[in-house]
Amino acid sequence: MTRIAETPGGGLLREVWADLQPAPGRFAMTWRVALLCALVCGTAMLYKVPESAISCYLIIFLMRPNGAENVGQALGLIVLVTLIVLLIAPIIQWTAELPLLRIAVIAATSFAFLYLSSASQLGEIGAIIALVIAFVLTLVDQVPAGEIVTRGLLYAWQMASMPMVLMAIFSMVLGTSPHRLLRGTLARQLDAAALALAGRGRHGLHAALEQGLEASGKQVQLARVFHTAPTREITWLSGAVATTYRLMLAVAALPAGLTDTALAQRCRAMAATLRGGGRPAPESGDASTGEGALTAAREALADLEKDNGGSALRAEKPPFLAADAFTNPDHQRYALKTTAAAISCYLIYSLIDWQGIHTAMVTCYVAALGTTGETVHKLALRITGCLIGAMLGLGSILYIIPHLQSVGGLMALVFSGVLVAAWVSSGNERISYGGVQIGLAFLLTILDGFGPSTDMDSARDRVVGILLGNLVVYLVFTQIWPKSAAADVRERLAKALAALARLATQDRAARVQAVNEAAVVEAELAKAREALALLAFEPRRQRPPEGHVRRLRRLAEEAGALLPQLMFAENVTAETSRRLAEAAEQVDRHGAERGEPMPISGDAAPDALARRAERIASLAGG
Repeated sequence: MTRIAETPGGGLLREVWADLQPAPGRFAMTWRVALLCALVCGTAMLYKVPESAISCYLIIFLMRPNGAENVGQALGLIVLVTLIVLLIAPIIQWTAELPLLRIAVIAATSFAFLYLSSASQLGEIGAIIALVIAFVLTLVDQVPAGEIVTRGLLYAWQMASMPMVLMAIFSMVLGTSPHRLLRGTLARQLDAAALALAGRGRHGLHAALEQGLEASGKQVQLARVFHTAPTREITWLSGAVATTYRLMLAVAALPAGLTDTALAQRCRAMAATLRGGGRPAPESGDASTGEGALTAAREALADLEKDNGGSALRAEKPPFLAADAFTNPDHQRYALKTTAAAISCYLIYSLIDWQGIHTAMVTCYVAALGTTGETVHKLALRITGCLIGAMLGLGSILYIIPHLQSVGGLMALVFSGVLVAAWVSSGNERISYGGVQIGLAFLLTILDGFGPSTDMDSARDRVVGILLGNLVVYLVFTQIWPKSAAADVRERLAKALAALARLATQDRAARVQAVNEAAVVEAELAKAREALALLAFEPRRQRPPEGHVRRLRRLAEEAGALLPQLMFAENVTAETSRRLAEAAEQVDRHGAERGEPMPISGDAAPDALARRAERIASLAGG
């Protein structure tokens, strides 16, 4: 992703083309999303469920490769929507004749759920709940209060619950179980280690390390909760996740150019066994031969044959609220800015009496993100996706819909259009939201209520609404409390350096097993690199100086290079830990705002690790 920021012309097009190429599991995810959207559309037509386009959008937005996760999300959202519908009915009655009070209620509920989406594990579901409440309350202006309570809320519940019921059933029948996904992940990690050990490059190894352990830990938890495999197998997979990650760290710690063909062959053999549904059985041998990282790699492979997968560690479950939920003003600012943008759009289309562009308010809830760079990047994807989806929809209205004569024909059209959107949305984060927007714009264009649409004016209005929402979000997020992606980079780097400092205080035996801490470092550094790439999307006047950006990028590189060496070093001096802790404190966001220089004291660094820590400290102080 860094290359996008550095080469915005042809490099950007090359990256987009690369991101559109096939990847493991991508086609399976694509056809499942498209087929489920077609089923949702057909069900909406048969049972006259309104706003079928929004129902299909929920599928594209929420569906994941993990079948158990889909079931959990579906059940949770159904419960939440049911509670909201029950709670919102008296609010509508109370505010029906008081527009200003209704706007105040929209603002308060929107702020609360958007705050939770930023400061808690609720995440994207919080923004969806805020959107549903705001959208229902704005309908009071067009429909008598009694009818909106009796029918509107029922329709809103159907619109959200029907696709979730179908997603839960679909995932139980055709979804991929979490333990199968875990096996695939472990096999790919072993293949990446094999390539590096064979001297054929470490790109795949670094990419696998950057993913951390959070996703795998979630899959282990889901496998346990839904009991998708025998307990013995889940126990082994849980330990194998940590052991395989330790193996990759050990391989990354090997000197450049060092190869081990025998070890590479063992990794490939284990990967093949995993894909076949079995458990790796390494060849017996002396795992203690050699020294340092190579010994650790052999030990990790030998540990995979144990009943616990070589580790009794479990991924740490994050708390519901973030550690800085009540101290970091960015959470409140994000909620306030998004709410202000949404209400501004509502007032605009209400004052000019153009209800057809109500998609402007929807856009505000799904396009806003924490930093200016993230928001503008998402807006670019949203506008591009909107135009592509609208063109697909308009072409369908002109050449296909007039010839449709059955529910099956419309379902086939939905399947074909969503197939394109789902292929893009199932890619990586650089382009995935563009696919979500392609699907939404296409569905909003060809579907009107629960049936097909041939109204060109409606299609035009919805596209105009999306573009208006993008404009309002851009203005709000770049003019009010703008947060540069550089601030997010410093926060991520501070967390990574603090984790490195904690690792440096442990003895070697504890460090080798501290894969959860190492995974935190890799994941935070990966997010920091992504945030650095987003600087290219910020207004030029808000970007930090280029020298500062280069220093942050170099700091991320130095920290990433230090981790594997630190993990398997025989001895780590107290000086190394001290310098890393000081660097973490200095690079922290508050230290950056104060502009304090990094104090570097003491004698010359006595070893390679301490010298690298000294370079990190110098970079952090600039």
